[in-house]
Amino acid sequence: MTAFAKIPVTIVTGFLGAGKTTLIRHLIENARGRRLALVVNEFGDVGVDGEILRACSNDACAPEAIVELANGCLCCTVADDFLPAIEGLLALPNRPDHIVVETSGLALPKPLIKAFDWPEIRAKLTVDGVVAVVDGRAVADGRFADDPAAVLAQRADDASIDHDNPLEEVYEDQLLAADLVVLNKADLLDAADLAAIEAEIRAAIPRAVKVVAVRDGRVDPAVALGLVAAAEDDLAARPSHHEAEGEGHDHDDFETFVVDLPAATDAESLTARLKAVAEAHDVLRMKGWIEIAGKPMRLLVQGVGGRFQHRFDRPWGRDEARASRLVVIAEKGLDEAAVRAALVA
Repeated sequence: MTAFAKIPVTIVTGFLGAGKTTLIRHLIENARGRRLALVVNEFGDVGVDGEILRACSNDACAPEAIVELANGCLCCTVADDFLPAIEGLLALPNRPDHIVVETSGLALPKPLIKAFDWPEIRAKLTVDGVVAVVDGRAVADGRFADDPAAVLAQRADDASIDHDNPLEEVYEDQLLAADLVVLNKADLLDAADLAAIEAEIRAAIPRAVKVVAVRDGRVDPAVALGLVAAAEDDLAARPSHHEAEGEGHDHDDFETFVVDLPAATDAESLTARLKAVAEAHDVLRMKGWIEIAGKPMRLLVQGVGGRFQHRFDRPWGRDEARASRLVVIAEKGLDEAAVRAALVA
């Protein structure tokens, strides 16, 4: 790459817990000599995703080439956060061959794509492609769909009720911006569900987009990187629910907080308790690190609705506080006090 060539940028979008970080980690581990840089954006005060990616960084992605932005949503802070992050990456002694941007699970990708049309960005970067990661199990479970019968019944009682579904709108906006859809967690679906979801995705996007079914985010970099979409030149083909609002996004639909937990006695009983709390309060996402009493390694916990995974990711540092912290993300109206009480009980 010459000093004057545009650096390709891949935007990885997808709803909370879809598997964006897992996919990016796979790209890093299979970069095949390509020098990557990452911009990671999270909705929450604890940078779980950024630390996961830093832990796996190798020659393909040096620690200084991973920029973490904890502002909640790049779609609202392009000028204040994204531009300085990009300028920092371009100033590195070893210029990246490719930049990967992981948006938060609540981000609308189109405003970020629009930023690449700004003269100061267009001269240096191009959107190689937008990769939308979809949690196939969450779609099959109806996480993003309203119950039509329930909506009709509510309208009959009160016609003034606003039935906008913020989860569905964010999910659909992420699909509508995509050049590649990664249908993740395919191992949790049977053949009929997989075919139905793929058909539903294709029907929702008004142009030809490749859909790839995978498990654990295992997408070949040759498929995800090198789409050459130049998405900033193709904005009209990427409609959005929020066009009429000037691409605004009401983050008041969602809320997040951090819970400090005592050390757990074992991973299985902990995740069983987290699952019960998530299902009882309709929590969208939980993630964080937990101390297991007597264990030298910290436990990484990841929850999407009532589905939880856990693994020991690394030893606690010699001078590191063995703190258990969990990020909780839900729709507005969650009883935070009740959730906190249930989690620490």
